[in-house]
Order: sequence, then structure tokens, then C-alpha cells
Amino acid sequence: MNITDIGTEFSEEVRESYKQDKNFHILTSLLDKSCKDTSLVNALDEVWKNSYSEGILHLFDPIIYHRTKHSCVITLCSRFLINTILHECHDSIYSALLSEDRTLEKVENCAWFPCWRTETNEYCHTCDRCQKANRGTGKRFGLMIHIQEPKSPWEVFHMDWVTALPPSGDKVDYASLVIVESYSRTPIFLPCHKDETAMDTALPLWIRLISHTGLFKNIISDRDPKFTSALWTNLHRMFGTKLSFSTAYHPQTDGLAERMIQNLEDMIRRFCAYGLEFKDSEGFTHDWCILIPAL
Repeated sequence: MNITDIGTEFSEEVRESYKQDKNFHILTSLLDKSCKDTSLVNALDEVWKNSYSEGILHLFDPIIYHRTKHSCVITLCSRFLINTILHECHDSIYSALLSEDRTLEKVENCAWFPCWRTETNEYCHTCDRCQKANRGTGKRFGLMIHIQEPKSPWEVFHMDWVTALPPSGDKVDYASLVIVESYSRTPIFLPCHKDETAMDTALPLWIRLISHTGLFKNIISDRDPKFTSALWTNLHRMFGTKLSFSTAYHPQTDGLAERMIQNLEDMIRRFCAYGLEFKDSEGFTHDWCILIPAL
């Protein structure tokens, strides 16, 4: 079927789909009547209620059309028919896997359905043939770098932040710096405030960790502004510590810290929310800073 010439068979499928959809059954009744039934209008879902109130839906033969200043196209509700239109506008031999903008233009000229732009964009982005066949115009990807396993403890550390924790401690700590020693998988938690600067991060690290373990050889972290700041990078350059940053959308690079964050959140949820001690009047505690050394 070519969408530029919607035939009788497709129109009949549209009519049948209206009978199976609650909103279109109501819309057909409203548009077929000259009077406005408030109870029926209120029974519509929000998107259809707004479209009906704006007066852009019209009934003809008996198919509902979406009419704007420059176009009048058929309105769809069936997922099967929507997928058929998307296929014809993008995958068919008549469309030849056109670009996203061209596909949007073709869909706009033949049909309307809620969130049609979002669905069309997603359909184009997830098209397997387009991803395989389109010419790459960006810079070539860099080679993956293998993370070397440390040969002794206290050499390589993974660091990340966990925020949105409940208030705790005298200083009202809302976050924690999660540090995992790569060789022994030993976790270290440093409670802090979510708005602390790079200097505020470096001081407790120096006082509570480096004084016991010595200087690090490598720190693996994400690209948090604190970790990429001039103070942090210059400080560790002076110490001779290598800073390894993960690539965007590749959390597995800092996987040890990411996994430890999940464990920390689970422990705080179990022991602080449902523990037998440190409960307030509602049966909960926010003093997770007190329990962290034991956890």
C-alpha cells in the first residue's frame, strides 16, 4: 500500500479501529451531533479532549480528520495502523529510508496521532538498516583502553558520588564520596554535602585516606566537575597520580564505584529505614553517617 493514495481497504481498517477505542467511540458521537455533551467530553483522555476543544477534529464518512491551517489528514488510534504508516513513510520502496526530517514531512502529510513527532523520531533512530547503511560523518571513535589490574593494594582507586541521601549528621550531610580500592575491593565512604567544591573534597581525602594509604598511582572516576577542576587535576599532577576519566554514557568504566553505590543505598535503606536503633517518632532514622562505619 502506498500512503500517498490511501485506499478503501485502509479506510475500512480505520473505521473498524474506531469501534474498538473508547476515545474514538466518544469522539464519533460528539462530532456526529450538533450539540456538545459535557459528560462525554469529560470522559475523553486529555490529549483528545484538548484536540476536540480546539475544534481541529472533524468527522467525514465516518472517519475523523485532523484539520489545521495547511493540512487535513486522517486521525489514527490503532497501533497496527500507526506502525503501517511509519513503515510506509520510511521503510517502503517509495520512501527509500529517507532522513528523519523527510520522514516527518511524509507522516505529517498523511496521518495524525498523539505524539507523532516523538514516535516518528524514535522509529527513525531505531531503524536497523539506517544504522548499518548510513555513512558516518563524525570523528572516528578512539580505541578502548584496558584497565590494568593493580599488583598490590592502595594503588588504584575508583571514585564516584552518591547524592540525594536523607539528611544526617551535625553538618546535614546529603551525599557521600564512594571510594573503592581496586586490588582488595575495599569500600571507603566519606559523608559530605552535595554542594561541596573540589577543595572540600580534597581535604578529607588527604586527612582521612592518603595519610594512611600513601599517594595513589591511579584514580578512576567519571567527569564530575569536581574531578575535572583545575585544582583537582593540578593537585594530583603534583602528587604524580594519574587521573583516568570514563567516557560519557559508559558507566562500566567506573563499575566498581557504581556497584558499591548500589550496595550503599541498599544498606542505608535496610538498616536506617527499618533498623532497630536510631529511630525517630515515625520509625525512621536519618543518621546514616553514624551507621556507615559499621556498614
